[in-house]
Amino acid sequence: MNELAPAGLSGWDNFYVIVGSSGAALIGLQFVVITLITESRRRTTPATLGAFGTPTVVHLAGALVISAIMSAPWRSLLPLSIVLAVGGVAGLGYCALVIKQARTQTVYQPVWEDWLFHMILPTCAYTAITISAVFLHTDGHAVAFVIAAAALALLLIAIHNAWDTVTYIVVADTDSGEANDDPPDDAHVRSGVE
Repeated sequence: MNELAPAGLSGWDNFYVIVGSSGAALIGLQFVVITLITESRRRTTPATLGAFGTPTVVHLAGALVISAIMSAPWRSLLPLSIVLAVGGVAGLGYCALVIKQARTQTVYQPVWEDWLFHMILPTCAYTAITISAVFLHTDGHAVAFVIAAAALALLLIAIHNAWDTVTYIVVADTDSGEANDDPPDDAHVRSGVE
């Protein structure tokens, strides 16, 4: 950070540069994934894309925004806590929306791995951010590690979900070109795109 950084938050510059720039770069690559989906023979609905595609971009953007927030030259922990709490609550609200969309869409039946990476883990990350924001003033040094872990978790969750989407598209398109339309043998490879 910089000389204005509150105690316990200095020394995180390189971490947030790496996480933030990775999130920004991967947002661009996710647009390539969406292009692949539109060119795929498999089609999706807005609800399915909202449950399994859009959250990937949102979580990458979340990692980017957290990195920007944590890199800003805050003079005290109070405004930082407020901004992180608002962001965490917004993330939790978005997770609730994703869970609703996943439950109501009819194109794709989510498997356990989908629930874990699209719903449970992101909810845990945004919960950690929200709780950390509340306790930031008590022990900024320890809480800084929790916030960093949550930002990194959002980045890694999004990477997993993007890879899962691309893999599913490739496998589904390969299978759809064959005479039978049996689902792929690798049942854990899903994206919600059919």
